[in-house]
Amino acid sequence: MHGWIYKSPFRDRLSQESSLVYFYTGHVQFGQHFRLCLLPPPPSLILLTLVTDIPNSCCPTYCFASAIPACLRACLRRMITLEIMTLQPKCEDVETAEGVAITVTGVAQVKVMTENELLGYACEQFLGKSVVEIKSVILQTLEGHLRAILGTLTVEQIYQDRDKFATLVREVAAPDVGRMGIEILSFTIKDVYDKVEYLSSLGKTQTAAVQRDADIGVAEAERDAGIREAECKKEMMDVKFLADTKMADSKRELEMQKASFNQEVNTKKAEAQLAYELQAAKEQQKIRLEEIEIEVVQRKKQISIEEKEIERTDKELIATVKRPAEAEAYRMQQLAEGHKTKKVLTAQAEAEKIRFIGEAEAASIEAVGKAEAEKMRLKAEAYQQYGDAAKTALVLEALPKIAGKVAAPLSKTNEIVILSGEGSRVTGEVNRLLAELPVSVNALTGVDLTKVRSYLYVIFRVSCMFGF
Repeated sequence: MHGWIYKSPFRDRLSQESSLVYFYTGHVQFGQHFRLCLLPPPPSLILLTLVTDIPNSCCPTYCFASAIPACLRACLRRMITLEIMTLQPKCEDVETAEGVAITVTGVAQVKVMTENELLGYACEQFLGKSVVEIKSVILQTLEGHLRAILGTLTVEQIYQDRDKFATLVREVAAPDVGRMGIEILSFTIKDVYDKVEYLSSLGKTQTAAVQRDADIGVAEAERDAGIREAECKKEMMDVKFLADTKMADSKRELEMQKASFNQEVNTKKAEAQLAYELQAAKEQQKIRLEEIEIEVVQRKKQISIEEKEIERTDKELIATVKRPAEAEAYRMQQLAEGHKTKKVLTAQAEAEKIRFIGEAEAASIEAVGKAEAEKMRLKAEAYQQYGDAAKTALVLEALPKIAGKVAAPLSKTNEIVILSGEGSRVTGEVNRLLAELPVSVNALTGVDLTKVRSYLYVIFRVSCMFGF
């Protein structure tokens, strides 16, 4: 069954007798149920507009309730209200996003929508149901959405911004109830409370915060007053300092003016004094120049007299001193030149003598050296021809001289005292000396005494010589 909604053309005529009637109409066939959608009319009059798409039927047909057949009058009991319905959703002990259980009550105003399509949805869902049943369905839907939204918000968000919370519930629930043909006209939060005094704690916190803000405001006001007072004092002090500064500047300028005037006066006085002194100096200079000229004239006269005296003295000296002195000087010069010539000749003769003696000594030394070299060469050639026996004999001949040289320092010694903790050390020293003797002889002469048969005899003689 399908149909449309029509407005009665008899509205103007019947507006004073009955309410405006809307119908949900469909195909009307005998024996089928006919569904009507009416406002509650006065019991005396119900205006119906029946429409059918049966071929060859007259459309539309208007009739009054008294003219409705008995088979259709039973259908008139299946009605739906278009009045506003007031709902009071309540969610008890619902946990919020923070897990705090709260109870929320609200007030919602709903009604069946009158648009053609949406009214059809409402008729399909609620036609024939009582207002209580319709309210129950809508109330459960609203409470379900209310619970869901409570689980996503905190207590503070719910309590502090109820309008936003109510708007959110309305926006979320509107599509669901709209599909039932129901329109939410308004939704407000009536009350929010809990059983654990969480909200009262928030109130206390808010009260404390307000009190704190009030105290802070008082402190800030006092601070601002103090700051303003300090600023006023500062401004007063600034004005005072400015006035004092201006007074000091005025005094300073006055003192500077006085100093400037005094400086000008002193300058003029100094210039006058300087001019006077300069003029006096000029006069003194003129007087001095004249005195100098007089002194110059007197000096010239004195110099002339002195020059004449010098000339006289020179002539006297020449006559009495210079001539004899020149003669004596010439004589001494001649004597000195004679002594000089004598010394030069004597030195030259001595040098020649020394040269001749040096040349003779050099020739003698050269001859002696050549003889010694020849002697050493001949000895070397002879030593090359000597055998070990000859070398040993030479060593033995040299040993007395060596022993004499070694014992020469000891000849001036009265006695030798050898201190030792052990008597064997003296013998050890002698043995060490005798052991080192062949090495020393070999280093001096190139003769190895260890290979000489008479080495023991030499050692014996040396030992006797030293008294060991």
